[in-house]
Amino acid sequence: MPSSESPFRLSPAFASESQRDRIGVFDSGVGGLTVLRELYRQLPNESILYFGDTARLPYGTRSQAEIVQFSREILVWMQQQGVKMVIMACNTSSALALETVRSEFNIPILGIILPGARAAVQAGKRIGVIATPATAASNAYRQAIQEIDLNVQVWQMACPEFVPLIEHDRIRQPYTQEVAQAYLAPLIDQNIDTLVHGCTHYPHLNPVLKSILPPSVKIVDPAIHLVKAASQELDLLGLKNTRVALPTRFCVSSAPARFAQLSVQWLGCTPLVEQVDIREMTRQSMLRAVD
Repeated sequence: MPSSESPFRLSPAFASESQRDRIGVFDSGVGGLTVLRELYRQLPNESILYFGDTARLPYGTRSQAEIVQFSREILVWMQQQGVKMVIMACNTSSALALETVRSEFNIPILGIILPGARAAVQAGKRIGVIATPATAASNAYRQAIQEIDLNVQVWQMACPEFVPLIEHDRIRQPYTQEVAQAYLAPLIDQNIDTLVHGCTHYPHLNPVLKSILPPSVKIVDPAIHLVKAASQELDLLGLKNTRVALPTRFCVSSAPARFAQLSVQWLGCTPLVEQVDIREMTRQSMLRAVD
């Protein structure tokens, strides 16, 4: 089962030297900005390296092998940038790749599934999960929730159109409302009392979702609980930074101008965005290792 706790432990001397290093955060696109906003709110002294794999989104329709490879390439690059921790701000990567890559990298890596599952169980007993097709098919949320409480009922709904609609800035269009109604109807029919955002993109749709859901349904945003878990891990490892944070570094694998433009509405400013070729950098790194 995907988990948020890292088995990684540091020596006190190394931890002290690493406190000012950045936390790496990655997602397929702008979805991870929901996690970034929580990092700003809960951990304002932490410096962040944000990567959006915009050249290969959406992740939710990819195979497990692809997701593992993408995650591996991003982690190699983030390690090269000197991050002290990596947060998978992507449910699909957390569901399909977390356990594999954790065994390959000597760095704390946190996933989002378990924090979200714990929060869901605390919120209700009839839980709906909206997610990408890959995350829904993995059953990661159902497994995590029912390992915590077998008496909780879970219904999962794959929502393949949500990420493209968000990434193309179509949230306010009538078509998005129609799509959301179609996805939520089966969950509402089951009388869910809780809805889990099984993709970090989905909190961007909250106004649409709230207009459709019964007022009594609680919405769980796992990003909030993932950052709480990250804060606890930083404390445990002695890695929490107490000095002023550096400006966030934003990187994407394609279309930096579009990412910057799309991000303004959620960040409140226009970020400076770099384009990096993750695949080429990883290839060069592997060639150097062979040499």
